[in-house]
Parts: sequence; C-alpha cells; structure tokens
Amino acid sequence: MDATRDFDGVAANTYTGPPTLTDTQVLEVCREGYLMLPGIVSEDVNARTLAYMAEATSHEPSAIILEDWFREGVLLAPEVAGAVRSLLGAGFGLPVLMSSHRADRPLEAQGWHHDADSVFGQELNYLQVFYYPQDTPDEMGPTEVLPRSHIAETRRDIDWTGGVSTASPPGTVFITMYPILHRRAKATGTGVRHLLKYNYWRTTSPRRDWVIEPDFDLRGANYGGHHQAWWIARMFYWLCGDAERFSTVGGQGWPYSGSQQNQIGPSYGFPGPPRPDQQG
Repeated sequence: MDATRDFDGVAANTYTGPPTLTDTQVLEVCREGYLMLPGIVSEDVNARTLAYMAEATSHEPSAIILEDWFREGVLLAPEVAGAVRSLLGAGFGLPVLMSSHRADRPLEAQGWHHDADSVFGQELNYLQVFYYPQDTPDEMGPTEVLPRSHIAETRRDIDWTGGVSTASPPGTVFITMYPILHRRAKATGTGVRHLLKYNYWRTTSPRRDWVIEPDFDLRGANYGGHHQAWWIARMFYWLCGDAERFSTVGGQGWPYSGSQQNQIGPSYGFPGPPRPDQQG
C-alpha cells in the first residue's frame, strides 16, 4: 500500500502507509506495554532537532510538528509509521501537541507514575511516544518503564523494582501504552538531556490488518500470567476487530500462559480465532 497523508492545518493530520508489525509483535506490545525502536532517526534530523530545542522556550514546542523535516524524519520515520499503523490502523492521526522533557543534570530519580488522565482498558485508541535526539546512556537519566504496568492503576508510593531502562543511542524512538508506569531515572552526569513526547491517535475501527503470520498460534500464544492474560488477550481480540469473540472460563483455562511450559496439552476454554472478515 502506498503511503498517503491528509494534512489540513493541524486538526486533520492523518497518515496511511503499510503496517510492519507481525501478530507476534503486536501481541508483545499488548503484553509488555512498550516497543523500542533504537537509532532509527538520522543524524541530520537529530542535529536539527537539538538545534531547534536549543532555541525553544516553551515546554510544549508544538510548532516543531509543522516542520517538514521533523514530520518526515521523526513522526513518519518508516519504522515508527509502520509500527503505529499496525497498532492504530489506517489513517491514524499524527500528534497535535509536543511536550519537551528537558532535564538539567545531575538529578535524583523521579517518582514512578502513570501520566495524568490515564484510562485503563482494553481499547487501544492512542499511543504515547518518546524520542531521544541525542545519545542517552544511563548517566543521562533516561526514562524507565515498568513492563505490564499499563493494565491497572498502581500505587505510586512503592519503590518499584524490575523497571527497564530505555538508555539508547541517538535517534531512538520508543512507543508506549499511555498508562504505563514510568519515571526519569537518576542522572549522574552533567549537561542537558532532551526528550520529546507526543501522542498518535486512532481514527478507524480496529481490524487485524497488520502483518499476519500464517502459523501464528492464537491458542498457544503468550498472553501473560495471572491477573494479566485475560486482559491482554481481550485487547488483542479487540485490535483484531472481534472483541465479541473473546471469552475466558478463568483459572488455568485459556488465555493463562504462565505455566505453558509445564502443560501436557493445550489449555481449555479457547473461544476460537477472530473472524476472518476482520482481517486484511
């Protein structure tokens, strides 16, 4: 499919191009809550972004969205556009607001938090995306995310362990479920760390029109463990355009996946695959 873009001012800024994620990758994003795309933005665009941010005075420099070089080189970089297209469908909406999370180091770690106005549910209607225009090792205080924390609101007064650092080379973009628990890690270096954050939006009904794997095993796929698997499986079925097909008997039945390696047979309770008329 050829890429097309409808751009009319800021309000109607949509894009359609080919999806790039497979069934396995889409399910992984549903389960883990994030996707790393390391070093996919060019050196030239990274340099232009840093120069732009050096002159920006607002913490919401949204005018950068209107720059052709930024829109094509960051917002619609092929790896980004293909992943967002896979998760949000054809004609997804581009950002209308840009947030700058400039950090003047050194700094102590930020508290773990869900971003304001997080809505917890199995419908995926928008994505929150982060972009590092510069090399961001651990000493620069990169964002940490807590995998699988996008499912339900989590207490913030706990010193969580198990967070994953997004320390990355320049030009890295990472895509998240908006409610995922995250924080800025402790920064021990000096200087300025730049990070841009923005959202993409669904404009069409969901359907399974990403890269379908002919041998993808919907019954045996890894949906996660207790208190997670049913939630993640329902999100996947919703993305396939067939949430009505989803059902679970609970307990050790499908889609619980935490003990698959020890099972002697497939799980009971599989409701069947999504309707084929919702594919492609």
